[in-house]
Formats: sequence, structure tokens, C-alpha cells
Amino acid sequence: MTQQTPPPSAQDLPWWHGAAIYQIYPRSFADSNGDGVGDLAGITARLDHVARLGADAIWISPFFTSPMRDFGYDVSDYCNVDPVFGTLDDFDALVARAHELGLKVTIDQVYAHTSDLHPWFVESRQSRDNPHADWYVWADPKPDGSPPSNWQSVFGGPAWRWDARRCQYYLHNFLAEQPQVNAHNPAVQEALLGVMKFWLDRGVDGFRIDALNFLMHDPTLRDNPPAPEDGRRRTRPFDYQLKIYNQSHPGIVTFIERLRALCDSYGAVFTVAEVGGDLAETEMKEYTAGSARLNSAYGFDFLYAPQITPVMVRDVLAKWPDEPGIGWPSWAFENHDAPRALSRWATPEARDAYARMKAVLFATLRGNIIVYQGEELGLTQVDIPFEQLQDPEAIANWPLTLSRDGARTPLPWQAQAAMGGFTAGPAPWLPLGEENLARAVDRQEADPASLLSLTTRLLHLRRETPALRHGSFDVLHADAALLVARRRYAGQSLLVLINMTNQPVAWPQDVAQEGTVLVAENDASLGYLPGFAALIVEERI
Repeated sequence: MTQQTPPPSAQDLPWWHGAAIYQIYPRSFADSNGDGVGDLAGITARLDHVARLGADAIWISPFFTSPMRDFGYDVSDYCNVDPVFGTLDDFDALVARAHELGLKVTIDQVYAHTSDLHPWFVESRQSRDNPHADWYVWADPKPDGSPPSNWQSVFGGPAWRWDARRCQYYLHNFLAEQPQVNAHNPAVQEALLGVMKFWLDRGVDGFRIDALNFLMHDPTLRDNPPAPEDGRRRTRPFDYQLKIYNQSHPGIVTFIERLRALCDSYGAVFTVAEVGGDLAETEMKEYTAGSARLNSAYGFDFLYAPQITPVMVRDVLAKWPDEPGIGWPSWAFENHDAPRALSRWATPEARDAYARMKAVLFATLRGNIIVYQGEELGLTQVDIPFEQLQDPEAIANWPLTLSRDGARTPLPWQAQAAMGGFTAGPAPWLPLGEENLARAVDRQEADPASLLSLTTRLLHLRRETPALRHGSFDVLHADAALLVARRRYAGQSLLVLINMTNQPVAWPQDVAQEGTVLVAENDASLGYLPGFAALIVEERI
């Protein structure tokens, strides 16, 4: 008989294993200087909220120097802070305060492209023989003057922009102001590693690497094939292709291993890849396989789903079994790019009960969970009128693309304060939304029955319960309404029962009605599962 190796003790696992990470979109978290835009000093001043919530770490979306064509994802200086967000001293103070509170700090890294105002690109476009000439993806036109390939940009239109200085096209997978770096070039790789080292030396504990599968392209510039008809509505030329050659080059894995080696030399640094698109499932596995690549991959499975079901949860988590060599997933239900989950999944009249059920489900998933700012309050998508839109993708594709601005609205801190306590200035960069103002932090902190209070209890329970944080996830039952899963770790066993409908469901006959109830929401109890019931039960072993 083969003897199974016992799992490592929870104390021996790295800090990020099973962590709850709180995503901060800095423009919309807290404004310290009254200009209507959130900043690093505002984050520092409000970090107590995140620590009380029970998060293990924060992830801060880009705050680097940028012309803000894509709100920070177009970086013009990787190693500095944009003045709208503050200074490097402000960042150092943020890291110091976070560490005082026991919070790790992770930041975005945007390596696949820069701003067209980055000094690298400014020099690169001047000629074909300068020191940075080959740091971006340049190509000659076809004989008829058309672009080198049929590749399309995410934000609409061809992914190639003509530049008269070099009489060549340059590649941009997103905005034309976001030229694609040539990461096949060893000098570019060294420069990007130098950027990561800069932030590691400032005390950063981890990195989310944006659009990682766009980092390298097919050097032969082969045309992408057309996407097969799948019944989905196509709103951009990008949707008509299988994105095979403009991204997802095998050489990305080799660079990932260099990133991981650098992070390992600094200790327990967390690395998570953002991977979306046609090959996301395969690439997430490739980028996290074994012990020499990234620690985790950021799953898109729930982010844009118009609905979530027990069967979907079962199938998504089944892709990440608790087996040697399989990477560790990270999950989010919403973020700065994806619509608020409650607005996608729940009817207005059911949102309060649904939010409580969703919070329990999220806290019990195997992997890291990434809570987007305001999710703990139950914020919903704000309808931003066209004249107030800031999102370049939504403006370009109006009205067919749902604006990302609706999930980026400022966090309401005080229900009765002007501008929700987000800013002392006359107006924030985006409207807060009246419905969300009623869900302000101060109002929910004073209410032990609020969603904020429930989320706090759940995150602390997850942190203190090895089976929830590190354990296996075995689905015992999944149908159109009910999910029943068992989480096990080091002698502890928990049952999770989630009713995702507003109608009562029968208790499964093969699931025992005994144990210690740790969490019971929406009138759930042993043997009784009303609409949106959510139950966590510690089994007797």
C-alpha cells in the first residue's frame, strides 16, 4: 500500500497561499488633496479599513508616470510615480504603513507595452539604427502599403500604426498610444527585469503582471485565422480572429522563469499573471507549472460571466486539481475592467440576499481570492452617461461596449458627507452613484448585520481556518441550484452548501445533517436550505 505524503503544515506555506488580496484602483479609492482623483496618500490614510477587513495583501493598480490615455496602463516611466498620485516618498510611506498593519503590498507591472511617450519609444521611432531602434515591434508595409499582417487591436481597428519617421508600422495590441515592446530582444528583457528589481528594492511583496500573454509575438508576422462562428455578439474587429500569432509566443515561458528567479532571490515574493483570450486556459497552466514559473494565474472565468451557477463553479475549479505540478489559481468576481458582479448576477430586489450568498461562496473557493474595492460593500455598476465617460474603449465603441467606468467609480466612505467622503474637492473624476452612496463604509461599519460586517467575518474565518485557506475542493453535488463542496486540509473537513437561486432546495440525502455550523446566511441551517442559503459546516471526523 502506498503511503500518502501528509500536506505541509499551514505555517510552512508561503504567505500568499490561499490569501485574500484587496485590489485598489488608486484613482477611485481615496483622494487626499481635493483634486477629485484618488492618490497614494489617500490609500495610506485608509489602509486601516483593509486591515480590519481581514485581507492579507493589497494589489494596487498602476500609479506610474503616464499620460493616462489608458489610465496608467500606458507607462511613460516604470520607476516613478505619476504626480496625480503623489511621489516615490508617498509610495514608500504606503509600503511602511501597510507592513505596520500586517498587509503585504503587490503592484501591477505592465511589460507588454509602454506609452508612446516613454523615452524608449521616443528614441526608437527616430530612426532604424538608434540604441532603442529594436526595442519595439516595427515592420515594413506590404508592397501595396497596407499593414504587415491582419492583426487587430483590442480597442478596435488594425493593431498597426504607420510612423513616417521610420516609414514603418509599429504594433499596438491596445491603443495606438501603447506601442508593443519587442520582448524577443535580450536588452528589453534586461530592462524589464531591472524595473522589477527597482520595486523589489523598495519593499514590494508581489506583482500582478498585466496582459502577460501579449508580451511576445510571432516574429514572422503570420496572419491570424478567422474565429469560428460561436453565436456570440461581435462588437470589435478583434473578436473576428483567433489571436494566435500576435500574442502567446512560447518564448514568454522562458522570460517568466527569469522573473521567478529574480523574485525568489528576494524571498517569498508573490507573482500572478493576468492571462485572457482564446488560449487562456492553456497558458494559465503553462505559466504556473512546476516551481520555476509564476506562483499563480488570474482566472477570467467569473469576471465577465453573465450568470454564475453551481455547475460552472464545479467545472472552473476542476481545472485546478490539488495535484503536484499544477499551479495555484487566483479568482476574482469583479475588477476595474469587469462589471460589478451583483449587477450581472442578481436582480435588484434580490441583491441584498444574493450579495451575502456570493460573499460566502467567494470566501470558500480554493485558490487566492481577490476582493475588488467596494465589493465588500455590495457596490453595483454605475450607469455613466456618454458625456461623462473616461474609458477610451467605451468611447471608441459606444454604445456597444459596456463602459469600464461603471466599475471604477469612487469608493463611498461617508454616507452623509459631500462626495461620499472620497474627496474634499468639488467633484470626483467619476460620479459615485446615488445607490452606492447609501452603501458607504461608515454606515456599514456601524451595522453588525451589514455585508461589510459579514465579509469581515468571512475573511477572518478564512485566514484562521486551514481547510478554507489551503484545502482541497471536492464537489459532492452540483446542479442548477445547489452547490455542495468539501474542503479538507490536515485533518480538518468543512462542508460548504450554497443555494444560488431564490427558491428553497432540498437537503441532499447523501450529505449528513450534523456538524458545527460556522456560517449560516439567509436563514440557512442544518437540513434547511432556503433561497440564497449559504452554509459552512465543520464536520466531525
